[in-house]
Amino acid sequence: MNFARVAAAAVAAWVVSLGVGYLVNEILLKEVYTANAAALRPDAAIMANLPLGFAFMLVGFFAFAYAYAKGYEGTSGVMEGIRYGVLVAVMINCFSTIWSYITVPINGTMVMAMMIDYIVEFALYGAIVGAIYKPVPKRAHNAVPA
Repeated sequence: MNFARVAAAAVAAWVVSLGVGYLVNEILLKEVYTANAAALRPDAAIMANLPLGFAFMLVGFFAFAYAYAKGYEGTSGVMEGIRYGVLVAVMINCFSTIWSYITVPINGTMVMAMMIDYIVEFALYGAIVGAIYKPVPKRAHNAVPA
């Protein structure tokens, strides 16, 4: 495994996620969040907690990139990354997002928007990781020692 490339892929996906997160949450889904404001923390509390969220996202991207590298099959990195990202998003949606709907008073529009967003975002993050990660080249085993 190429740990330097895992780290580079994790950091690159994390940096992209910061911009994508702003675009999705503050622009594209702003009305959805406004409609569910009673179920969410006030903006000031969210802003105060952002550093903690960003730190855990970085740790999560390291786990994401590491798991990708462990399962790397050697095909097209970008396509393999997209498939991997969609699979991770489906797991997140089934294990977590739907439970937010069940336990937090958010409407169906918000949960559907979140589920679709995760699939699109994690396909993108998988593509980034797949484009950056490259395994360590194998040494030639048939080389004759001098």
